[in-house]
Amino acid sequence: MSAVETLRRHAPAVGDAEIEKLSAYVDLLLRWNAKINLTAARTVDDAMQHVIDCLAVVGHVPPTAVRLVDVGAGGGLPAVVIAILRPTLHVTAVEPIHKKHAFLRTAARELGLPNLNPIAARLEDLPDADWDVATSRATFALDEWLRDGVRLVRPGGWVLGLEGADEVALPPGAQRHPYPLSNRKRAIVSMQRPFED
Repeated sequence: MSAVETLRRHAPAVGDAEIEKLSAYVDLLLRWNAKINLTAARTVDDAMQHVIDCLAVVGHVPPTAVRLVDVGAGGGLPAVVIAILRPTLHVTAVEPIHKKHAFLRTAARELGLPNLNPIAARLEDLPDADWDVATSRATFALDEWLRDGVRLVRPGGWVLGLEGADEVALPPGAQRHPYPLSNRKRAIVSMQRPFED
C-alpha cells in the first residue's frame, strides 16, 4: 500500500494537500535514511508506522498553542509531521547531530514548511518556559523526559511523550492516553506545568 493510501485510511480527516506533503516527507526520509541513520525504517510501510504514531501526538497539541519544541528531533518524528498538520504552529526541531540537523533543514526547505525551525542544540542548552508544548519521541526514557521537559514550557503548557507496551510509573499529574498501533499498545502521556510553580 502506498503512503498516500495508508494515510487516507488512518487519517481520513487530513486534507489532500497535507497527505501529499506527508507522503513527500516519507519519500525524503527514506532517501536520506539510505545514506545516514535517521530512523530504523527502511520501507514505506515501516516509515508509515512512525508517521501514524506521530499523528496521535498532533491530537494532543492544544489548538491555542503557538510555539512547540521537539527535543531530539532526529528524522523529524514528530516535528515534521506536526509542522505539516499545524501550519500556524511555530515548531522548533532541536537536534544536535549535524547530519540529522541537515536533514531537518532540507525537509523544511523542500516540503515548504516556513513554520519548522531546526536548531542544533541539546536539551540542556534550551531556555526555560519558552514554549507552549514540548515533545520528544524515543530520545529519553519517558519518566526522564517528563521530569526534564516540563521546565521548557510556560506555566500552563504541556509536555507530551510517547509510551510503548511497557507502562512506566508516571509522576503526579501525568495522564496516559492509550491508542492502538498495528495491534501494539501505545500511549501519549501528557503532563501540564502548573500555573504557579
